[in-house]
Amino acid sequence: MKYSKQRELILQTVTQNPIHPTADAVYEQVRRENPKISLGTVYRNLNFLSELGILRKIPMPVGSDRFDGRLDEHYHMICDCCGRVFDVECDSLQEMDRQIMLRQGFRVLGRHLLLTGVCRECQEKQRDKAAG
Repeated sequence: MKYSKQRELILQTVTQNPIHPTADAVYEQVRRENPKISLGTVYRNLNFLSELGILRKIPMPVGSDRFDGRLDEHYHMICDCCGRVFDVECDSLQEMDRQIMLRQGFRVLGRHLLLTGVCRECQEKQRDKAAG
């Protein structure tokens, strides 16, 4: 992969962002440091870095795809209220794969798991609003 200062800035922006930004959010943040960068450049580089396996693209059922700099096996949950995406750690899914193999002879090669719900902060805001 050929080095590019823009690509490095885009990669750094995603890897340092724990809430899995959209391409538009990456663009807004990168533009503060490099005002001449185009949205198209951000999109092309995010897709390129995902294709190379340097970033993970998280397809969203509704709304824009998100990007994740963390490449180890983990899962995601999205808050239906604020739209933020969080990492989920769950060892029991490997056990589920083992049970599926034992019971059905099906070898799981990959998973796409996205949990939806309401994050802690939004739950607290809802409680405060109901109490107030």
